[in-house]
Amino acid sequence: MTKNKTSDSQLKANQKWNSNNKEKMNYIRKRSAARGFVKVATTEDLQELESLIYERKNMIEKKKE
Repeated sequence: MTKNKTSDSQLKANQKWNSNNKEKMNYIRKRSAARGFVKVATTEDLQELESLIYERKNMIEKKKE
């Protein structure tokens, strides 16, 4: 059996942070997936993403007004 390099108290602290920050974790996970996808995307995929980004930016700007 291999022993963790991370202490038990650190593991407990990580679990506590994860349970208290679920929305932030989901955001970070989705952002990471999007960045990874961009690296392997085709030209058509990137064009679609540009369109979606443009629409999302407009939606955010309208909410600010």
